[in-house]
Amino acid sequence: MNIAVKNIKIQTETFTLTNQRALFWEKEKALILSDLHIGKTAHFRKNGIAVANHIFKSDLERLSALIEYFQPEKFMVVGDLLHAGNNSDVEEFCTWKEQYEELKFYLIEGNHDKISKSLAKKLSFDFMSEALEMNDLMFSHDFQKTSSHFQITGHIHPGLVIYSSVKRIKLPCFVLTSRQLLLPAFSEFTGLDIKNIPKNGQYFVFTDSEIYEV
Repeated sequence: MNIAVKNIKIQTETFTLTNQRALFWEKEKALILSDLHIGKTAHFRKNGIAVANHIFKSDLERLSALIEYFQPEKFMVVGDLLHAGNNSDVEEFCTWKEQYEELKFYLIEGNHDKISKSLAKKLSFDFMSEALEMNDLMFSHDFQKTSSHFQITGHIHPGLVIYSSVKRIKLPCFVLTSRQLLLPAFSEFTGLDIKNIPKNGQYFVFTDSEIYEV
């Protein structure tokens, strides 16, 4: 797996975008991502739709590679860690997570994160809240129009259409505006929204091998 990176500045902070659907904040030693939707494949199988479990395993393999590459101290999920409560995929995630006990685990709750006290204990969060303010930045699953902070968000699963002379390609992306950095969905088992992404921003699209601004 190839990890391509691109540094950007937000206020006075340096962040590293990656083509593996995650962001690294050097100052805080934080690996930041959104929309893992753990349990989505198991939820589909439970409801009679044959979805291979290798999709979720691939997400965990990418997470492991990113942790190995950046050596973070914090693991921050900006909403929709889960998809449909507790199921076999959640059990697999908890087992996977045991190898990273030294990581501080932060969850900014998203609309899919219906987490009971017992499930929260099993997932073993160091921090869980609807929003987090840190170094004059705010982390929130969806953009909060009433906030004056610069926000790092998820929720939308942003994508951008790239046109070439022979075909039309839809790629996931990061979107940077004067008030927001919108993260791509980390899980590859998600659609791409090309209609509701912020306008007049900088768009950083990526493939398996590279990341670049368009």
